[in-house]
Amino acid sequence: METLFNGFTLALSPGAFPLSTDSMVLADFVRLRPNVGVLDLGSGCGTLGLLLCAKNESCTVTGIELDPEAHAMALENAARNGIDRRLGSICADLRLLPSEIVPGSFSCCVSNPPYFSGGFASAAHPLARQEQTCTLRDVFAAASKSLRFGGDFFLVHKPERLTDLLCTLRAHRLEPKRIRLVRHHAGADANLVLIAARRGGKPGVMLEPELLLFTPDGQE
Repeated sequence: METLFNGFTLALSPGAFPLSTDSMVLADFVRLRPNVGVLDLGSGCGTLGLLLCAKNESCTVTGIELDPEAHAMALENAARNGIDRRLGSICADLRLLPSEIVPGSFSCCVSNPPYFSGGFASAAHPLARQEQTCTLRDVFAAASKSLRFGGDFFLVHKPERLTDLLCTLRAHRLEPKRIRLVRHHAGADANLVLIAARRGGKPGVMLEPELLLFTPDGQE
């Protein structure tokens, strides 16, 4: 059991992807409008949804998750935290959006997608780390289809794939608007990149100040 902020707790199903820095920094990076409906693509046990609901008391989050055990745990997490009316999960393949997801019905979409298109498969979390069941194109196509014009898409990924990310976003009518690099400490190579894109947005992107996870004395 993981303890989040504002008294929220997160339980993980056996073998599920653990609570990570990726989800924490993405939740902090997301900007939510009042009473916004959020779609979480590849939602796992509901980690990102819980973080967003803890951050914003008026938002609702719908997750799409392929793994039945993670989906069930997301529903359990929502019920245990008393937000089952705000946090839901649909067990489905995001490549084939279920009928519950009406095209163009969401103002906000978030995703912490698989990072690697090749290489050695992760023994512990192959589906979460490798693009075995969904590629960047699959995730971005689902986001573009689900978002209304002017809707926002937030994601976290690896900076070495930044060119792929920006080109694929634009190809799906998702215009990058904000980019922020994440480093463990000053002078270290960037290990994550946060991107905000807008469905049908005009060209023009802002590079935000980098996020340092640790101070020079090692404090978070």
